[in-house]
Amino acid sequence: MEKSQFSTNLKFVDRLNEWDPLHLTSGSYDTEIADTIQAVHELDIPAMLARRIQSIYEFSFEKIIPMDSCLQVAKDLLFIKNSSECSIN
Repeated sequence: MEKSQFSTNLKFVDRLNEWDPLHLTSGSYDTEIADTIQAVHELDIPAMLARRIQSIYEFSFEKIIPMDSCLQVAKDLLFIKNSSECSIN
């Protein structure tokens, strides 16, 4: 993994830990964060990413996170992704 992608993934981790949709302690979402980062690399449409995020967390915790919350974090993650892709090294 190149340095810029590693840095971007760390930004994803920070944003997802900050989100804390189920009000758990930091570090409680390691598996879900890894799955979500993979989804961010696969998807570019906010609504599709939001649905994937919602299903990742629902599968793990058997709780449905409201779609508006998932959509906001999806937009944030895609902004980070697109900003890092556009930066000049």
